[in-house]
Amino acid sequence: MRDSRLPSLLMLSALLLATTPFTPSWAEEISQHEKRVSKKYKQSSRPANSPVKSSPKSGKGASSHHRSGIEASDAETLGVHGSRVRTHGAEVAITRATMDQFVSGTNPMQILAQTTPGVNFTSTDAFGLDTWANNLYMRGFTQDQIGASLDGMPLGGQGYLNSNGVAITQAIIQDDIGGMSMSQGAGALDMFSAQNLGGAISYVSRDPQDKAGGKISQTFGSFNAFRTYGRVDSGILNSTGTKFYASFARTKSNLWKGVGYQSELQADAKVVQPVGDTGKITAFFGYGNFTQANYMPMNLNTWRKMGRDATFLKPDYEKAKLWAYYAQYTSDVPPGYQGILSNDDVGNYVWDGSQIQRTYLSYINGHFDLFKNVTSDTVAYAGIGSGTSGYTNNFVTSPSSGAVSLLADGTVSGVPMALGMPHYFSRRLGFTQKFSIEAPHHNHIETGVWYENNYWRDAYRLYEDYENEGHNSNSDFKQSQAHTWYDDSFNTNTFQFFLQDRWTIIPGMNLLAGFKSLTQTTHGGTKADYTAELEAEGWNPYYRHPVNGTMTASSAFLPHFNFDYLFLNHHEFYWDIAENLRAYDFKTQTSGGPWGGLGTSAAGQTAQDVFDANKNKLRPERTWNYVVGYRYNSNLFSGSVDFYHTDYYNRLATITEGTTSNAYTAYLNVGRETVNGADVQGTVRPFKGLSITNSFSWADAEYQTKSINYAGSTYSLKGKKQVYYPKFMYKADLTYVWRQATFNFNVNYIGARPITFLNDEKVPAYWLASLGVGYNFGKVGFVHGIKTNFGITNLFNKNYIGGITGSAGISGDDNYNLFVAAPREFYGTVSAEF
Repeated sequence: MRDSRLPSLLMLSALLLATTPFTPSWAEEISQHEKRVSKKYKQSSRPANSPVKSSPKSGKGASSHHRSGIEASDAETLGVHGSRVRTHGAEVAITRATMDQFVSGTNPMQILAQTTPGVNFTSTDAFGLDTWANNLYMRGFTQDQIGASLDGMPLGGQGYLNSNGVAITQAIIQDDIGGMSMSQGAGALDMFSAQNLGGAISYVSRDPQDKAGGKISQTFGSFNAFRTYGRVDSGILNSTGTKFYASFARTKSNLWKGVGYQSELQADAKVVQPVGDTGKITAFFGYGNFTQANYMPMNLNTWRKMGRDATFLKPDYEKAKLWAYYAQYTSDVPPGYQGILSNDDVGNYVWDGSQIQRTYLSYINGHFDLFKNVTSDTVAYAGIGSGTSGYTNNFVTSPSSGAVSLLADGTVSGVPMALGMPHYFSRRLGFTQKFSIEAPHHNHIETGVWYENNYWRDAYRLYEDYENEGHNSNSDFKQSQAHTWYDDSFNTNTFQFFLQDRWTIIPGMNLLAGFKSLTQTTHGGTKADYTAELEAEGWNPYYRHPVNGTMTASSAFLPHFNFDYLFLNHHEFYWDIAENLRAYDFKTQTSGGPWGGLGTSAAGQTAQDVFDANKNKLRPERTWNYVVGYRYNSNLFSGSVDFYHTDYYNRLATITEGTTSNAYTAYLNVGRETVNGADVQGTVRPFKGLSITNSFSWADAEYQTKSINYAGSTYSLKGKKQVYYPKFMYKADLTYVWRQATFNFNVNYIGARPITFLNDEKVPAYWLASLGVGYNFGKVGFVHGIKTNFGITNLFNKNYIGGITGSAGISGDDNYNLFVAAPREFYGTVSAEF
């Protein structure tokens, strides 16, 4: 695998030549900012988001990524009146100042969720970095159904072990993000994504400083957690304006329950090279190395009967073998657990689970003013990912230790388990090209194309455990030590085109109309399947159902309309309408998607037969999204209300029952879904320094299908609520700034969440609070910006289910995909700039 990466790594290195189209700078108080925005809308006939021509003196090109919500002049708003969350139309923009209120290194999606109505994020750790257990929901859409980009570069899906992208936590160090914005409407036409069904997140990396310097930050916290961040800025090096920065971050923490640790090492580098007075070139490189022992997923019964601290059986190896024996060879449970756990519950208790993820990411961007009224942005990018992610499989047998039996003393001879460890490799190569044109009669036209080739390979391998000891967690498991069960690979080509015109009807009133075209073709499936060979060797495997074939998702015309009207200085009215399409998922023959979990549906019908039949019946997911909203902004009060409706067609879902290692899975079209919802938010600033924000969200997401067939039975989903998404959310935030001190108190309420399609089981609602205080000591000698921060997460030590990963079950409590969130934890940070 390492040798095969060499050509792509050389390509990544070749891309490190220059810089990004965003130039974050730090602006004035929010009251001044609001006056400036109002004045711009009143007095300018330019479109609200049109680019500003670069100054001949500065020689810096302007950005054309207008939908990002973070512009060059407002990427950081240091308002002492509190609100550091800017909004415009159906977008909300989060500045660096807001991000700095959270524990250093916190997942940006977690920050978005705690500051934005209608958004919910859950995880198992305080940093929000456990990709297996992370979940982001925005108005009914998951993180895999929302478009995402970094400096205009498509990031693809944001879920666990992305087969078609890279998570933001692995793409860039959190401290190097200058700002981010979320479109809560129908998405954005200029967001290149094959997953976007509604909504989009744009991340903007910070630019190198003009003056040489740097920053050091050190965080300590509960469970021996520490995080070190360092950055060096070169400053402007020559008369052409060349500048760069290089940074690194190291995060490590013990698990808050069980045995193991989580460790992350990241490095970023960014170079900016102005090109005369016509533009600039930007290059970025990011590296991430994530080594994580995992937390055990569970069902509701395990959580209720065994408690918050229920986890993998390590380091008790004899108990792990005993429980694997009962799970694989009996329908009973170990002595003492009758009436407490089921046989499937026991099968879910395994020795351990872990993952290693390595990511290399690079892009080069050229932004140029081609003519007086035409600008161009070109991004070429490459990304490589590799790693392992798995856990002990209690339903296979390590054959070298002989026959498995239960001895008279209650111990087990032989080893009725083995490490099941998928090895994956991904490579993404692509480019985007955008043009922005200032046309007559106050029209701002944008058009662009995107092409990407994505290669994904996932080989599931078994590693023997031994009579008296198990495997070593978080190791680089070699192929030579393994017995491959199956080997899957997929190759995907994606093409997207968009065209839009933003017309300024009168100053402050803008109408956008446009469309995009998207086509994605994926070919692949099982390269090799060795179930028969493993059976002969004594591994006792269960059949994996290999499949091969091609699927295409395509639409030539996906329209988008947006209207925004800023009037009477403080008022804004807007609406957003769009149709979106999502391409098919792909990962392995056992996961969700057209290629996965097909099984055999009838006598003599293979999984390949099922795939071939489904190919003519399945259609890609499609949505129509409608949003209408009103916003009021003044120095003393800011308020907004949004109403939205989504019509969801061809809702594709994976339904799973059984233990994590040995589940029954089906991939179905569950038909239509409708979502009706509203978000209301208000911020009061009664006096200088104090800001109080409250928001309430309601979402009624219901399936409309009256008949689906699963496991030979027919079910009606009509009127059932969408799985995993809460109907009600409430958020409150109090921020007070006094001189150099800052105090922040945040409260979130998340309503009950259904975990089955028939809604007969739900995760209980919960309240969650956090507290943060900070102090800026200013300049001391040659060091400036010395700051200290202290934070408490889960302030009242709530025991609650946070992340819910993977597919839902049709009914009952026989699905092991719930993760208990972290208890109360304490963190302190000291940082300084020089």
